[in-house]
Amino acid sequence: MKHPEKWRETIDPGELPFHHFVLTEVIGYPHAGNDVFQVKGIYREKEVLAYIKAARQAGADIENEVRTIQALRCPLTPEILDYDGKEWRFVVTLAREGERLSAIVGDNADRASLDYLYRYGQMLARLHSARGNFSQMKDRRFFHIPEEKHLRDSGLAFVYEFLVSHRPETVNRCFCHGDFHYANLLWKDKEMSAILDFELAGMGNREFDIAWAFALRQGQRFLNTREEVKLFLEGYLSVGTCCLEYVGYYLVLIYSYFYGFRGNPPEYTEYMMGVFEEVCR
Repeated sequence: MKHPEKWRETIDPGELPFHHFVLTEVIGYPHAGNDVFQVKGIYREKEVLAYIKAARQAGADIENEVRTIQALRCPLTPEILDYDGKEWRFVVTLAREGERLSAIVGDNADRASLDYLYRYGQMLARLHSARGNFSQMKDRRFFHIPEEKHLRDSGLAFVYEFLVSHRPETVNRCFCHGDFHYANLLWKDKEMSAILDFELAGMGNREFDIAWAFALRQGQRFLNTREEVKLFLEGYLSVGTCCLEYVGYYLVLIYSYFYGFRGNPPEYTEYMMGVFEEVCR
């Protein structure tokens, strides 16, 4: 198995003050906002494969991730091996088996994704039913309507008007993952095998969390057809409830930010415009 090579300067993970974990080798450098290392080490006198996440961004919240995983008691969350309980600089978790859906389906020419999306939606609904002592989700810019001038300058005046005039009347609150998109999920034998990255998790907006989960990212080759989105939502509704009108609103809100990102290929911009036209007009 090929491991990701070092792609930027990072901290030296060997200098972290581990308590229960002994680092023996760094074998990969996964792409992430924080410094993440795929490693080998010794835990309870056994060699294990693990991941170290070290805070790099100002918004990193290692403490929230650790406390959320502990409160969830979910079999799909990573097992925590070690963490810094004072300054919350890092957490070490046991590696879980599985692959991301992007790696499994590749270019998705045969629509292999259709075998996964119903269960994808179901798992999010089950996560939303979690009960426990969770923190409130931190505010994010994506929760708010972009400046009017920004959208008008992008040719999206009609999107701004839609977002202002169709604000949901209520917020349906539940436990939310905050970043339940494909890069944070692992699959094995067509079943979800792990849910990763709980930094943003907490009590939040159910319908926004749903929209964030299936919103198409640049370069993504699945969840880009009506059939796939329908399967995802059917899976969610098979075990949970939501307001689909609100989900559509938040999808437009999310894309109103994604639309202005640099480097968007024309086909991705065209896809988002199609969503705007369908939902806002």
